[in-house]
Amino acid sequence: MIELKSPAEIERMHVTGQFIAEVLDELSTKAAVGVNLLDLEHHARHMLQERGAVSCYWDYSPSFGRGPFRNVTCLAVNDAVLHGLPKSYVLEDGDVLTMDIAVLVDGWAADSAMTVIVGTPREEDQRLIRATEVALAAAIEAAQVGNRIGDISAAIGEVCGQFGYTPNLEFGGHGIGRTMHEAPHISNNGRRRHGMKLKPGLTVAIEPWLAATTDEIIYDEDGWTLRSADGSRTAHSEHTVAITEDGPLVLTRRKSELASQPGSASSQAGTP
Repeated sequence: MIELKSPAEIERMHVTGQFIAEVLDELSTKAAVGVNLLDLEHHARHMLQERGAVSCYWDYSPSFGRGPFRNVTCLAVNDAVLHGLPKSYVLEDGDVLTMDIAVLVDGWAADSAMTVIVGTPREEDQRLIRATEVALAAAIEAAQVGNRIGDISAAIGEVCGQFGYTPNLEFGGHGIGRTMHEAPHISNNGRRRHGMKLKPGLTVAIEPWLAATTDEIIYDEDGWTLRSADGSRTAHSEHTVAITEDGPLVLTRRKSELASQPGSASSQAGTP
């Protein structure tokens, strides 16, 4: 069942989204060579406690995981990309780190992810991250009243193809609101003008993610972390977005992101 949110409810989700943006911005400044992933996890726990936020991940027990999940962040390094189980690992120069977080504030959820490079960047890693960011921007631009879910999915797939990558279709975006996962599912590739029509009040988490040289994934021994099947590096970008009559509203936009995004999705998407 899809629940359309009122403007007042979207604003409450926006409050949650801005808190998540603050957490990701702060964690990204702390992710440095020599820092342990568990230090990032515990810093995020402190921020949630101070804010009175409730983690959507804590005690999460889906059919595909070895639950319950007992952390407030998903932290994934290099070939790991989704559901990264935080563990004792000291970040090294050149590591690619994906940070994903979803919380509830006053009963309303938001979900966001970003990938950063620790220390010295490699050009190929920067390009992979850029592909997910441009795909996300194009998908957000397609999230217009009257368009369809397939338009969002197709926008992601088209940008990934322009960069020379193939998205995995096993995991993708989703509705969000009173809980972390709601209908509809949003694939990371699709056909334009197909799927449900986008209406004002629909709130979704859009999340293109990629592995450099494969579209296949495998589970880590921890039963949670998903890795590229061939060991290639990965990247993941995600925002919670509200469909409104005035256009898509990004509820999890980060201050650091606003400072670094000069152009529109349409201008970015054509420059892989």
